[in-house]
Amino acid sequence: MISVSELERTYRRPRTSLTGRRPEVAALRGVSFDIAKGERFGIVGESGSGKSTLVRLLAALDRPTAGTVSFDGRRVDDLPERELGFLRSRLQIVFQDPMGSLDPRMRVRDIISEPLGRSRDRYERVRELLDAVGLPGDSGERYPHQFSGGQRQRISLARALAPRPRVLVADEAVSALDVLVRKQILELVDELVQRYELTLVFVSHDLDVVRRVCDTVAVMRHGEIVELGAVAEVYDAPQHPYTRELIAAAPNLTAALSRLEEE
Repeated sequence: MISVSELERTYRRPRTSLTGRRPEVAALRGVSFDIAKGERFGIVGESGSGKSTLVRLLAALDRPTAGTVSFDGRRVDDLPERELGFLRSRLQIVFQDPMGSLDPRMRVRDIISEPLGRSRDRYERVRELLDAVGLPGDSGERYPHQFSGGQRQRISLARALAPRPRVLVADEAVSALDVLVRKQILELVDELVQRYELTLVFVSHDLDVVRRVCDTVAVMRHGEIVELGAVAEVYDAPQHPYTRELIAAAPNLTAALSRLEEE
């Protein structure tokens, strides 16, 4: 479904002098991997590891300095925006902050139906998606600010699913939620991926979260993938020292839930 080969992205920083060259920073360096149809692919790393840059390149929201990105056998890294319509509908992203991606002036029904244009059955599709993400049918008449953080993330999921994508990218989609709501949203993502037969790309700094929803995991550090493999193998027998450090330092979602239940 997605193929990435020797991907690099270098940014130029502002000049520090009138005569000197603009310094460069490498956000990605030689990143390569393949994601099969129906796979649940996790990308893990600390802030600054290159995760968000990689997501932008996968979605053709930015262009690489070198390397290629292909979607369903077709290169997308070198296409002009006018030829990316097929990717815009087939790959959808859910971001960390739903209020940053939901127009506060629009009703929920119009936010969710926006990717559907003026199709006659668009509001029927909205009702179907509201039910799929566990929101009441009358939610479509309300505005984003009238919902909790977890409910707004459900709205973001519904909007992402509206055009019937083949790939769902969740970019830190649960990191801003409290423990109980995080568990609910993870369970919902798992259910939706199964129901709609989606390919999932799940990006997080939390290894325990990725372990719950993914089959494969890529561990990133300083713009490189330092370890890549099946989730069980990487977590149970990590090969790279950095992966071992992340696992040792990672909070445990199951343990946190148990403590809450005891309280």
